[in-house]
Amino acid sequence: MKKLMLLGGTRFVLPAIEAAHRLGAHVITCDYLPGNYAHRFSDQYCNVSTVDSEAVLKAAMDLKIDGILSYASDAGAVSAAYVAQKMGLPGNPYESVCILQNKGRFRRYLKEHGYHVPRAKAYDSIEEAEAERTLWEFPVIVKPTDSAGSKGVSRVDTPEGIAPAARRAVSSSIEGRFLIEQFITQDGYSTDSDSFSIGSDLVFCTFNDQMFDRKASNPYAPAGFMWPSTMRADVQEDLRGEIARLIRELNIGTAIYNIETRLGTDGKAYIMELSPRAGGNRLAEMLRYATGQDIIRATVQSALGLAIDPVPTQPVYDGFWGEAILHSRLDGIYDGITILGDAKRCAVEVDMHVEKGDRVHSFTSGRDEIGTLVLRADSREELEGILRNIDQLVQISVR
Repeated sequence: MKKLMLLGGTRFVLPAIEAAHRLGAHVITCDYLPGNYAHRFSDQYCNVSTVDSEAVLKAAMDLKIDGILSYASDAGAVSAAYVAQKMGLPGNPYESVCILQNKGRFRRYLKEHGYHVPRAKAYDSIEEAEAERTLWEFPVIVKPTDSAGSKGVSRVDTPEGIAPAARRAVSSSIEGRFLIEQFITQDGYSTDSDSFSIGSDLVFCTFNDQMFDRKASNPYAPAGFMWPSTMRADVQEDLRGEIARLIRELNIGTAIYNIETRLGTDGKAYIMELSPRAGGNRLAEMLRYATGQDIIRATVQSALGLAIDPVPTQPVYDGFWGEAILHSRLDGIYDGITILGDAKRCAVEVDMHVEKGDRVHSFTSGRDEIGTLVLRADSREELEGILRNIDQLVQISVR
């Protein structure tokens, strides 16, 4: 029986656990929080911080694992690559993962290699950024260099906002650094979806339309998704080519990716993020619904050194699919959910992460979501209408 180590224990890891079990593998989940949800579904738990690469390596060697994967966890991606390289296991090149996982290095790489990229600079101290605050054209985005899920991200409209935004970013950064980045005004929707490559060939590339709750505590935390994307076909083709080029340049072979892109009002198509792991918010599960293809299974097969079967191909969508990230705008006690009208009629799955009486928090990042609503509609207009009117159609009671 092959042993697979999964870094992270949130519920987003569950699809990888299920896929591994269907393939007959022994699953070891690993983080420093033994109470995390996913650990109850794995075969074994290992208490070690996923960002401590040496500690993860020692545990992996002691446990004699056959594969390692940071499935939907940004925090563990670097450690997974490090362990795979040291132990000769399937995985992504360590140096390439380090570039992709650090926003400062990633922006610098894109600029040096001729990609469209917003102006950006990483800072070691708030004082350094304060000294240069008049050099920026506002608005700007301030974010941690090494965090995901929109944690610590702020839009800043004046020079006076740099310091408080930098403090928020540093509080969410593992290395204590932050990035100031030019704000790219988007034309249409931004995209945030998962893709898959085999041997550096981008065999499955997807885009979607990403939606936000502008009334939430963090208006930059994704609150909804729609497939297929309404981004122009020529822009998607341009981005597909640039993503494929980036993967080849970084010598990444077989891997799943969470990729964020956007078309700017300047007419340029930008790769905003490319992380060598599955996205949170159940994106790969949504693609399984929407396209009938299972890149979760393919990801686990790759990590275990198994042949990928079936081989993913470029997506064809079965109708119009959406996902609402259910959340509260208030701190309080969850008291139930009511789904009405078109949302109820088009609902395929309601997955609640809380029960009545549980404490919930205002929506500042993906960790504050309380559930997901999967939708299928016969038209784009119907789907968009539901998600744009989600407040009226999905009522979440919090006291």
